[in-house]
Amino acid sequence: MNYLKFYEYGINWIHNKLNKRQFLIFSSMLVGMSAGIAAIILKTLVHYIHDAITHDYHVKYQYYIYLFAPMAGLLLCVFFVHRFLHGKLGRGTPNILHSIIKKSAILPKDQMYSHIISSALTVGFGGSAGLESPMVTTGSAIGSNFARTYRLTYKDRVLLLASGAAAGIAAAFDSPIAGVLFALEVILADVSISVFIPLIIAAAIGALFSKIILKEGILLSFHYLQPFNYHYTPYYAILGVLSGLVSVYYVRTFTRIEEFLQPDKNKVYRKAIGGGLILALLIFLFPSMFGEGYHSIKALSEMQANTLLNNSLFSGFADNEWFVLFFIGIVMMLKVVATSVTIGSGGNGGNFAPSLFVGAYLGYFFSRLVSMLGITKLPEGNFTIVAMSGILSGIFHAPLTAIFLIVEITGGYTLMIPLMIVSAVSYTVVKYFEPHSMDEKKLAKKGHVLTHSKDKTILSSLRISSIIETDFHKVDPHTTLGELVDVVAHSNRNIFPVVDQNNCLQGVIFLDNIREVMFKMELYDKVVAKELMRKPPETITSDETMTSVMKKFDETGAWNFPVIDNGQYIGFISKSSIFSKYRKVLIKSNIN
Repeated sequence: MNYLKFYEYGINWIHNKLNKRQFLIFSSMLVGMSAGIAAIILKTLVHYIHDAITHDYHVKYQYYIYLFAPMAGLLLCVFFVHRFLHGKLGRGTPNILHSIIKKSAILPKDQMYSHIISSALTVGFGGSAGLESPMVTTGSAIGSNFARTYRLTYKDRVLLLASGAAAGIAAAFDSPIAGVLFALEVILADVSISVFIPLIIAAAIGALFSKIILKEGILLSFHYLQPFNYHYTPYYAILGVLSGLVSVYYVRTFTRIEEFLQPDKNKVYRKAIGGGLILALLIFLFPSMFGEGYHSIKALSEMQANTLLNNSLFSGFADNEWFVLFFIGIVMMLKVVATSVTIGSGGNGGNFAPSLFVGAYLGYFFSRLVSMLGITKLPEGNFTIVAMSGILSGIFHAPLTAIFLIVEITGGYTLMIPLMIVSAVSYTVVKYFEPHSMDEKKLAKKGHVLTHSKDKTILSSLRISSIIETDFHKVDPHTTLGELVDVVAHSNRNIFPVVDQNNCLQGVIFLDNIREVMFKMELYDKVVAKELMRKPPETITSDETMTSVMKKFDETGAWNFPVIDNGQYIGFISKSSIFSKYRKVLIKSNIN
């Protein structure tokens, strides 16, 4: 306890001594170090759990323990989440993006450790998912809560949140540049030169700790590369197209399975058992689906594809090249099923590692098929590695992250040109079919998308409920024209909702539409409100997205819409109130 107080006293002393910019740089160093250490703890923990399960102890039922370990991991993860986190975990990048858009970049404190424990249980016991997403969430939560503790502005909170994410990716792969680019492409919407220094410092420190502490076998790395031959450029272009199409298949399959599993929220343990049984079957048939699967990626890049059939039902076909190729193709297509079942059944993990897995299998499958058909002899190791960037770029819509991640984990720029070709082509193909990345897709359905357009980001952050205007004079359908004129005389509004006794909107009276009859006194007792009202061009609900509201304004040309909830009249929302709120948020963000 004394150490904690000493730490807080030291940070507060430094906070008082440094100016705002200096403290932000210092903060990025601490966040980078903390996120890097968290990533190292998670990687090491998973490595030792995985080793304990798969090690050959010559136990009679060892093989069955290996098959059903993922179910145990899912059940333990579900127990931890529901017993200690009350069922709220906040998985993945969408959770981070939503916090930036709707929650002032504030993440719950428990996310600084909950993702380490839950993902270690899931992936360590063999769940077919990646650790990078939990690392990103952990790092982001560390940055967010550090900024919150020392009362930094919203803009600085977002920056430290992104710094934590960058450090998590950097530590996971010993790739600081990829960490920075991930934060820029996926997390941050408003990019300026001032954000680079904190991101670079955090990512560099995270990668440094990873390099110093983690052992060689834990990090993903490649050494078997051949020089780039420009004669193979057309094949790399074809690989880019295939990567884009496979990425679309991955995104849509994952989304459908996740949505299918979502309704059973009250049967979490039953769902975990069901998911565990499916994983047991998949691992029984395809052992490389156990855990992250990085060992099988390295086996493909080192031309040892037949070893993937070891300990499987098909080990007797390891010498049959066509069967091995068919086996690899099937695994490539089913990996997304294993990952979506792992996460959808209650486990915690991400799609970063699975995207690299699918990419490696695609690259090997394509290059080996071309070689076996006698078309030409392609460098299979290079294609295996390059295709990983294609799938990563397609799924996450992050081509720069994909390119430099592979550059850093391969230790050189030998494949820079094919990496650029495959990533760019894949991204272009995917963008045509899927405008949003898989992480943004959930938010897009709700209208909450963090874009690289500051205008759209601010608009999507506005809440309808905060800009509803209620100071409109309601008029009964049987109100006479004479009574209506009296209401108009005492109102500063030019719109009058016609509402019945049950507070249901019947129509709207616009002042401009009744000017011609307002001064015809002979009609004051003969004409009533329901004869003067008109149907509004559109109505909206208080929980509707700003994207939907602005679209309705654009399509109708109107300036005001009534707000209706459960058939009840609430008020009006106007374009002018939206623009006014937008200006206030914009000014505040620029000041901060």
